[in-house]
Amino acid sequence: MHFSSLDWILLVGVYATMIGGVLLLKPFMRSVADFLAAGRTAGRYLLSVSQGMAALGAITVVGYLEQNYVAGFALTWWGFSQAIVILVLTVSGFVIYRFRQTRSLTLPEFFERRYSRRFRIFTGMLAFAAGLINFGIFPAVGARFFINYIGLPDSFSIAGLHLGTFPLLMLLLLGTAIFFVFSGGQVAVIITDFVQGIFVNLVFLVIVAFLLTQVDWTHIFEALAMAPADASLINPYRTSQVQDFNFWYFMIGTIGVVYVVMSWQGTQAYNASASSAHEAKMGQVLTNWRENPWKLFVLVVPVIAFTVLHHPDFSTQAAAVTDLLADAESETIRNQLRGPAVLVTMLPAGLLGAFAAVMLTAFVSTHDTYLHSWGSIFIQDVVMPFRKRPFTPEQHMRALRWSIVGVAIFIFTFSLLFQQSQYIWLFFAVTGAIFAGGSGAVLIGGLYWRRGTTAAAWAAMITGSSIAVGGIVTHQVVPDFPINGQEFWGIAMAASSFVYVTVSLLGPRRTFDLDRLLHRGRYALDGEIEVVEAAPSRGLRVLGMGREFTRGDRLLYIVTYAWVGAWTVVFLVGTAVNLSRDVPDAAWAGFWKVYVYLMLAVSGMVVVWFAIGGFRDIRAMLGRLAVMGRDEEDDGWVRTREETDE
Repeated sequence: MHFSSLDWILLVGVYATMIGGVLLLKPFMRSVADFLAAGRTAGRYLLSVSQGMAALGAITVVGYLEQNYVAGFALTWWGFSQAIVILVLTVSGFVIYRFRQTRSLTLPEFFERRYSRRFRIFTGMLAFAAGLINFGIFPAVGARFFINYIGLPDSFSIAGLHLGTFPLLMLLLLGTAIFFVFSGGQVAVIITDFVQGIFVNLVFLVIVAFLLTQVDWTHIFEALAMAPADASLINPYRTSQVQDFNFWYFMIGTIGVVYVVMSWQGTQAYNASASSAHEAKMGQVLTNWRENPWKLFVLVVPVIAFTVLHHPDFSTQAAAVTDLLADAESETIRNQLRGPAVLVTMLPAGLLGAFAAVMLTAFVSTHDTYLHSWGSIFIQDVVMPFRKRPFTPEQHMRALRWSIVGVAIFIFTFSLLFQQSQYIWLFFAVTGAIFAGGSGAVLIGGLYWRRGTTAAAWAAMITGSSIAVGGIVTHQVVPDFPINGQEFWGIAMAASSFVYVTVSLLGPRRTFDLDRLLHRGRYALDGEIEVVEAAPSRGLRVLGMGREFTRGDRLLYIVTYAWVGAWTVVFLVGTAVNLSRDVPDAAWAGFWKVYVYLMLAVSGMVVVWFAIGGFRDIRAMLGRLAVMGRDEEDDGWVRTREETDE
């Protein structure tokens, strides 16, 4: 066992604090809407940090460490160009703003309002099935991490009974996540995820700073230079032979950033939890800053891991890592555990336990969010549409909780039985495409195009899911099939978009009343929009700053434009230089050194900034939940449908 007493104290202390926080929040959850969407009371900083933490699970950290060990600095460089795409999406409020205007609690509920009830049921089933498969490996990856990182035995005996550590640890971790959801629904999930997010970012920065004092840049770049000439880990323009995580992986991912905005439903409750459409939009803008600390961590750690395992000056540590991974059951599992094993050999007592606490909070935050999401979708969009009348509030809460237990039982069983054969991110891509392969076209078309038809929605969803399922089956039968999960996802997106547009244009020339769906004009609802400036200048409107913007909102937009724009200029200039001459690796080495230290400084400021804003949002949220009235009919039941089934 690798842990000292200090490490155990830190880990157990964080766990106890999490449990105590949930118990304090339990009284604030008083309705179905509170359980599903925190009563729609969340502010921008609370939303941004919590949603980011929910998406950054233990499996996500392991997946990024695995990915960047293969790709090095290359994907970070290509991410500079993707950043401008993300900026445009966030400052415009693309999809997010309009979806919040619909006041739908789930995406399939929106599909009923926009298309038909039968389509809601179909997409609810599809989202639920895709989510379960995608979610199925989460407990296994998390449990393996803790067993190997802490150094737990494979089994132990109690009163003569021989028990396996792996299944028991999964039960403990899943039980903790279930407790979070049962106790306070989305109210508890969103607030605890925020607090955990601030803690995680602080620990990430401390670990990065420590590792950079243990491994100098000379060692790093000498090791990275050992990669093959066309699989460079330093120069992103020499990566033609990088397997899987290459230029095409990045290009498909960039298209997917636009296509799947809010399509993936693993964190669906956050899409409905904002106090207004404007706050939802501002929360997304903050994404351009929120991700800096963890992106720095998952870049630096695998690069240092590569150095430790390849540079002769770290042969002692490399041998220790080899010993730790000797019993890994497959090459796939060994790849997942490689980064954490390096941390075990490099981190001192205290930091070793702090990182374990980080992974514990990451595991719980993702699992409570995903349990909440998939359990809610099953009841809201698979069971409830078949009923002739709505649940009573008591029936509704009981059904939601039992559904969450059912999801937990499934993923526990799946994790015990499923044999993973791909990198984590490739598995995510192909399983996510079961739903997101077609839902992007249907969602974007439904929110922005009056001509989109129900027939087109059906055709697009079936097309995307069929391609994705074909990819899963193919990889189970032919593990070395030349089209990977990311490429199957790209094919699904392209085919579904083409089918949606074509079928809509070939169908009846009917238009849908988007004003009614979005509660605009004569359908506007009181309290949904707070007008600050009735007629902002045309220049401000072009920059995405409308009538709801305060001076602080405008300042945030301007600073964000400057930050992302600067990195876009760096990318464009770097591309031009590399196309005109052969840039030596030494020049790239100097660039990456400056980048890492700059990001370390900026990330520290971001953590403080977001902590102040987030705790202010929590105070406002709890204040509203304590006094506001509840509407028992705000439960996701579509009482007046704009269109009948076709």
